[in-house]
Amino acid sequence: MLFAACLFPLRAQQQTLTPENRLISLRHQLSESPIVKQQRKILDEMAETGTFVAMTTLGKSLDSPDLRKVAAKGIATIALAHPDYDGYLTRHLLARSLPFLSGKQRKEVLTFLAQPPVEGFVSHFNGRDLTGWKGLVENPIEREQMTPLQLAEKQLVADQRMRDDWKVEDGLLAYIGTGYDNICTVEQYGDFEMLVDWRLDPNGKEPDAGIYLRGTPQVQIWDIARTNVGAQVGSGGLYNNQKNKSIPNCVADNKLGEWNSFYIRMVGNLVTVRLNGILVVDNVPLENYWDRKRPIFPVEQIELQAHGSKVYYRDIYIKRL
Repeated sequence: MLFAACLFPLRAQQQTLTPENRLISLRHQLSESPIVKQQRKILDEMAETGTFVAMTTLGKSLDSPDLRKVAAKGIATIALAHPDYDGYLTRHLLARSLPFLSGKQRKEVLTFLAQPPVEGFVSHFNGRDLTGWKGLVENPIEREQMTPLQLAEKQLVADQRMRDDWKVEDGLLAYIGTGYDNICTVEQYGDFEMLVDWRLDPNGKEPDAGIYLRGTPQVQIWDIARTNVGAQVGSGGLYNNQKNKSIPNCVADNKLGEWNSFYIRMVGNLVTVRLNGILVVDNVPLENYWDRKRPIFPVEQIELQAHGSKVYYRDIYIKRL
């Protein structure tokens, strides 16, 4: 993946034309356009961004007789140009695209599919329900001290609370509650890469959210107008760090209420974050918030945080490293 670097530290870079921001704009245009010719042009431009999420977004048009040929071509173009995107999901999209491809591109896709598969990025939100997610039970240290029966009992309560507070709205994962309960992956992760889009509700009270890595807070999500809490530094920083750097290299947030895109990589205790294609955290150690004398947990769940205000997530993909 190609990403931009911060050009102006701690200066807002609203709507920087990275591939990620270009894709966010194109997705909005596609949702608004009723004209097939224009839709095809938009899909062509999506393919030019070369992002993984562009490829999966193109996959949604494979069922449309009017759009499937251009969508298939775009999927193949992205997948063949980015071998690091290889995985079961990519291969599924290529297999679905194959009937609509021809010539050299079709042969290249067949050669690609003949290679040994890898897992790659796996989708962790199906846009329909909360499959693969669970409620939050305490913190990793408290959970490890529970008996299996105690944990199971608390998990039942947490799962019900999750179903009350988290809903699927128009294919988006939305927090509609008023508290501070995270939604957590059922699976646990060691080293990983993650892609996730997020959007804060501009009408929410004190918009605020985050991503917990291995059960640990957090990659921060801010409304950067909240200068009273220091949010002007921008989203993406490791907010709860004390010894290591906690703020991002620069502000790369889009306007409040618009979509933003995270790329997060965690290897050992080292975290890299790119916000809207811009490097904001570069290989910084994440500290163990729950017990600062202990190293970060080697394996734990990933959590999406809501902080008493409505927040939306979409396109959640995780790749084990």
